[in-house]
Amino acid sequence: MTAGGGTPGAERATGTDPASGTGTGGADDAASLPLDDSNDAFLPPEQEEGPRHLRPPRTVGDYARALLHRLRAQAPLAAVLAVALVAFVRIGLQHWRDGTTVLGIALLLAAVLRAALPDRTAGLLAVRPRRTDVVTYAVFGVVVILLSLSITGGPLATR
Repeated sequence: MTAGGGTPGAERATGTDPASGTGTGGADDAASLPLDDSNDAFLPPEQEEGPRHLRPPRTVGDYARALLHRLRAQAPLAAVLAVALVAFVRIGLQHWRDGTTVLGIALLLAAVLRAALPDRTAGLLAVRPRRTDVVTYAVFGVVVILLSLSITGGPLATR
């Protein structure tokens, strides 16, 4: 008798390892494998039609909807940037006091939108925690407005 409880040499005859119960790679194991496609009967029925991860090709409408969704998600930032663009146009037309005042208003608009909108819909205005963003936008907006209103004289004062 061996430790596995069988007769000596029995593990060589059956091709199994008595400790683990697995095959040892003998000729009997290779002969027991089927050579036909009989293993296909064990597949779940939904995999017989084809892979499930394939989806229909995307259309132009799909891309347009995705772009519209991304643009809507960044609408608060777009509003602030539109006001800032107006400010830079005013500055470029030599109306620098008006332009910097409008730039301060754009920062105050960013503060109001960040305070009013939830984090999910604030888009890229949400950079830091809400309180930090609101205070930063508001302080910079007020400082820019006060600076633009307080500076008098200089080479650009006549325009």
